[in-house]
Amino acid sequence: MNTNLAAYIDHTLLKPEASREQVVKLCEEAKEYKFASVCINPGHVREAAELLRGCEVKVCTVVGFPLGATTSEVKALETKQAIENGADEIDMVLNIGALKDGNEELVYNDVVAVVKAADGKLVKVILETGLLSDEEKVVACKLVKKAGADFVKTSTGFGPGGATAEDIKRMREAVGKEMGVKASGGVRDYETAMLMIDSGATRIGTSSGVIIMAGKKDDISTY
Repeated sequence: MNTNLAAYIDHTLLKPEASREQVVKLCEEAKEYKFASVCINPGHVREAAELLRGCEVKVCTVVGFPLGATTSEVKALETKQAIENGADEIDMVLNIGALKDGNEELVYNDVVAVVKAADGKLVKVILETGLLSDEEKVVACKLVKKAGADFVKTSTGFGPGGATAEDIKRMREAVGKEMGVKASGGVRDYETAMLMIDSGATRIGTSSGVIIMAGKKDDISTY
């Protein structure tokens, strides 16, 4: 298989204790491997944007993270500020409680608020699949698509469980071919990354991007 694996990877550092030195290293690795983006907390966006200026690696940040329980107004404000600071992509967390309450209108309007605030920038919506039933995952995907977001994403990495091939297939079927599907949570090696891509993922969120790429180099069949 001839896959440009690096172009699938959002090189991620979302730990609360992430230091400036670690963010600098993350950006340097992203430039070296030509990853799709670096995914960092909002407080690091301005610095990451400066470090990545002039290269193709995008700056991705998170909104309503990791719980999804802030108001739509706050999520929209976070989004606007992140973009002003240099973010190219927004990974927002769905209002999980509202989804489980069956309040589809609130879930839909919450995503719409961020999509509008993003003003054309890429928006990915984190479902936190480990907290949802299979039926809720499908409902969430359809609401996210209706709201105009660009991607559905499995997990924050802070909740229970992570990405599974079954969930990626289910999400891909729910949103169709035109939307992106991001596998995030527990993708730590080359084999798992390729399984997610084979299952329908078009982006991989991981803090193990360098390890995954090393696995690809060891697999002669990929050349």
